[in-house]
Amino acid sequence: MQDHQQSVGNPPALTQHDQVPTPNSVSDQTAAKASKPKSPPQSSSDVVAEKSQGSKPFADVAPYPEPIDPAALLDAIFEMFMRFMVMSTDQARAATLWVAMTWFIDVIKVAPLAIVTAPERECGKSVLLELFSRLVARPLSVANSSAAFLFRAIQAWVVTLLVDEADMFARQNDELKGLINAGHTRASAFVGRVVKVGDALEPRTFSVWCPKALAGIRLEKHLPDATMSRGIVFNLRRKRPDERAERLRHADPTEFESLASRLARFAVDYAEQVRQARPELPNQLGDRAQDNWEALFAIASCAGAAWLEHARTAALSISAHDLSPENLGSELLADIKAVFENKMIDRISTADLISALINDPEAPWATYNRGKPLSPRQLSKMLGAYGIHSKTVRFGSSTPKGFEFGQFEDAFGRYLTPTVSAEQSAADTPKVLAGGEWPEGEPFVF
Repeated sequence: MQDHQQSVGNPPALTQHDQVPTPNSVSDQTAAKASKPKSPPQSSSDVVAEKSQGSKPFADVAPYPEPIDPAALLDAIFEMFMRFMVMSTDQARAATLWVAMTWFIDVIKVAPLAIVTAPERECGKSVLLELFSRLVARPLSVANSSAAFLFRAIQAWVVTLLVDEADMFARQNDELKGLINAGHTRASAFVGRVVKVGDALEPRTFSVWCPKALAGIRLEKHLPDATMSRGIVFNLRRKRPDERAERLRHADPTEFESLASRLARFAVDYAEQVRQARPELPNQLGDRAQDNWEALFAIASCAGAAWLEHARTAALSISAHDLSPENLGSELLADIKAVFENKMIDRISTADLISALINDPEAPWATYNRGKPLSPRQLSKMLGAYGIHSKTVRFGSSTPKGFEFGQFEDAFGRYLTPTVSAEQSAADTPKVLAGGEWPEGEPFVF
């Protein structure tokens, strides 16, 4: 699919193929009803979509009249997050780059979700979503919107979807879940639906390519692993009594309007640079995490070496754990690897392996079997998925069933986080001089 281009705030109209014919005025509606009295009325979602063609649910943003300094702009947005939120600097910088990414949606290939989660209420999720709504391109709240309307809104305007209480939506709205999961990459951001056109039902494809932010409580418990892996996760915490943040409701709206205008100009002036960027990404990130961060690194590269380093630090802080166990299978592999390393052995019996696993009070294996310890059969079934099967192992004159370390090496390499030494981590860290200058002889990758 070719990248479509559009002026900021003026999304492309539906093509003739995509448009559902509807009357354009009250008089047209009357004439249409008179000529086809037996035709069923339009659905409410069709009416909403039709009205929205002439009345957008967001304000158009005019690009700033003068060229902007990308680093200064990103710094100013970062300060906004630090003023109104209690969050880490890495989270604030990631949020800054994600906001900027929404303005470059026409030139990037992967649009990571912003997944805002917290263990309990009053941790700032809604505030962060409100900050997003004031800064992102073409914000649209999902509250009280039907899936049919959202499909049409995304196709018509390439909005930024803002989903609050996503834990509830995940349980109740399968259409929305499909919309979110289908829109991670530009190439696959389409859904098929049957649309009523007059008296007939016709198949239509809708683009669901747009940025999306989800906020909710314990989203890792409510969203599938596949969805969580498509996002940059902001784990928020409730502020302590000694921590302070300004009230967003008291903020001067013109500050956000100015930043949005500068972001619009940023997108106009640097679109081609971001499109062509091939930034170097940290090796500590998995493939999916690198996909998620690539656009953010491309945007950071426009702002110079200091922001590239900010992006790297934030990515490692937030997403390096993406390679850590996401399910019980990889968690089991990680725990078995720890058993071999801690005991400094190259083979172990099945009985001794299970005993070591269930002795870890923080692991799930002591109660895995409906409150009872993991059984040999369950262990065999889980490891069998990785092509690992028990065999006879020799310990002196004893030959019980068990495993050798070599049987796990391939699975360890494929599914577990590679260990990075302190020396290697330091060697991989780009060196940035005071003032954000790149040291002589060091490559600067775009």
